[in-house]
This record gives sequence, C-alpha cells and structure tokens, in this order.
Amino acid sequence: MLKTRILYQTSNIIKRMMSSAESDVLFESVNNAGIIVLNRPKALNSLNTSMVTKMLPQLIEWEKTKSLVIIKGAGEKAFCAGGDVKAAIDPVEGPKFFHTEYNVNYLIGKYSIPYVAFMNGITMGGGLGVSVHGRYRVATEKTLIAMPETKIGLFPDVGGSYFLPRLQVNLGLYLGLTGDRLKGKDVVKAGIATHFVSSSRLYELEKLLSRCTSDSEVQSLLSKFNEPPAEFTLADNIKHINYCFAASTIEEIIERLEKVQNEWSVKTLKTLQGMCPGSLKITLRALQRGAQLELAQCLRMEYRLATRATLNHDFPEGVRALLIDKDNNPQWKPKTLAEVDDNYVEGYFKKLPADKELQFFDSKL
Repeated sequence: MLKTRILYQTSNIIKRMMSSAESDVLFESVNNAGIIVLNRPKALNSLNTSMVTKMLPQLIEWEKTKSLVIIKGAGEKAFCAGGDVKAAIDPVEGPKFFHTEYNVNYLIGKYSIPYVAFMNGITMGGGLGVSVHGRYRVATEKTLIAMPETKIGLFPDVGGSYFLPRLQVNLGLYLGLTGDRLKGKDVVKAGIATHFVSSSRLYELEKLLSRCTSDSEVQSLLSKFNEPPAEFTLADNIKHINYCFAASTIEEIIERLEKVQNEWSVKTLKTLQGMCPGSLKITLRALQRGAQLELAQCLRMEYRLATRATLNHDFPEGVRALLIDKDNNPQWKPKTLAEVDDNYVEGYFKKLPADKELQFFDSKL
C-alpha cells in the first residue's frame, strides 16, 4: 500500500514537472490567491498568443473565486520583456495576438479584486500591459522598464495610450516617444509602480499576500514592505521634459530640445533621430487622443493601429532590422519626418470593418 502511494505521488510530481517544463504560463492556487507565473525565462518571459489565450479565462474564473491575483515572471532576469513581436508582424497571426492580449489588458484594468504584479527584472512593452493596469505594481532594485516600440516601427500599445499621458509633467510622452528606461525606485517615482520592495523579500511577501482576504489587508501588507523612494534621477530635467514634450508636433518637440542645449537634450535628440519617423508621429497622436479616452476606447484605437502596422512596411521592417537580421539598419517608409503627412498618420486611426474591430469579452461594452 505504501509502495503504491509513493509510486502515485512520484508519478504526480513527474507529471507536474513535465507540465511545468512544457507550459509557457503556470497557474497556481495558494491559499486565497491565484498566482500566474509567466514561464518563458529563456525568452525573458515574452508574451505569445498561447500565453494570453490561457490567461484570459483563468483571470475571469479567479475574479469570482479568489481574494487576489499575483503575477510574476520565472527566472531572475525578467518579469516580461514584452510581446513576441516576431510572430506579431504576421498580418494574420498578429491581429489574433493583439486581440486577446488587449482583452487581458482590459480585464486587468477593471479587475474587481486586488491584482498584484511583481515587476522584478526587465518589464517592457507587453510586460507593462499585464502589470501597470493592475491595482498594485511592485518594483524591485532589478526592475527595468521601457516602452521601446518606436524603435521597431510600432507604437506604445497594450494601453500605453491610456497610462502614458496620465503620468506627471509629460513624462509619459517622453517615455513613449524615446523609449527611455527607468530602473528601481525611479519606476515608483514615475508613477508606474505603486510600491518598492527588495527582491530578496518577494518570496516572503508572496506567502503573506496569499493569506489576505480583503483589499485593505493587501494594501496594509504592501505598505509594511514598501521602502521609501529615493530622489528621481530625472529630477534635474523634469522641467525640460515638461516644456519640450508639451509641444503639439514632433517637429516642435525637436525645436524645443534644440533650445535646451544640455547633455540630456542632446542625448534625447539623438535618440529621436534613431526612431521610426512614422511611429513617432503616430505615437504622439495616439497619446494626445488617449489622454481624453477611457481604457477600453484606448485599446480599441490601439487595435486599429496595431492591425494596420502588421499590414504596412515599418513594423515588419523594424523587427527584421533589429531582431531578425540584426543589421540595425531599418529602411523606413516614409524615410523622414517631413514625408510623414497627416493623411499617412490618420490612415492608421480609421475604423476597421465592423467585424474586424476589437471586441471585448464583456457584453456590456
């Protein structure tokens, strides 16, 4: 009898190990918490269609049965380095991925129970989409965030048009256009993370969070673990960011940066010159419009932009140049800011055919 039980237990352990080895996202039920583990450490836990397709129904179920949800990344390097853009450039598969991913982003944004993201390590693009819309976002000394999409011919999506323009003093426009990176406590100062906790304490925090039964308990516990932020490393240039990125066009932003004439402005100008011209203008317009829209409206707008990006030249070309061939020499079309006219930009924003528009898995919308 004992031998049979041991064999049974061993078999179950092996099955779980095999499942863990094969599954790109893991779901665990621990006490009162549902725990999501993004499980592609070799790919820095970048999101693919398989992962977001599994996450959506699990999040819907846990909202009804759990007291909170915790999401984290496998391994030490990354929470989630973004979406799998090599697959996303496909005109058929890309929109399928974006459709499900944006539904996950929207669900997180309206989640009725506490959603706690452990943003430990690299957190970029799609990684912000599955963290920043949640109620609680925990940064550590290993956290490194960025929205680098303008470099690959895309735009800051996953609700970027919603959360970026809502950051302080035009900081979101600066981050969205330049792809600049923030680390550690700066992520809290920027308003992207809500708490800072040393990575060595995350295991303990997770165990205690799993026992919480209410939002007030979660909030109290996070406050106990939270460390006070240090001075913002961008503090000396916040006034310049506010001034330069308040401009209504990319050309005027560049003019203002040229007037500032300090080390930061020279570096920022060089960065913008390396970005896709079409992406810069599309991004600025999306962020300007997103400032006046609700999350669902932003995601619908972004879905139109993303769908058209898969059909146009720049997004596939940017991914080719930076991630596939790695020649770092993208040939943008249009090639210059002057060639990116209003008709080109507005073409991305036009409504899709009714059956191609983003549909939320919520009948109320």
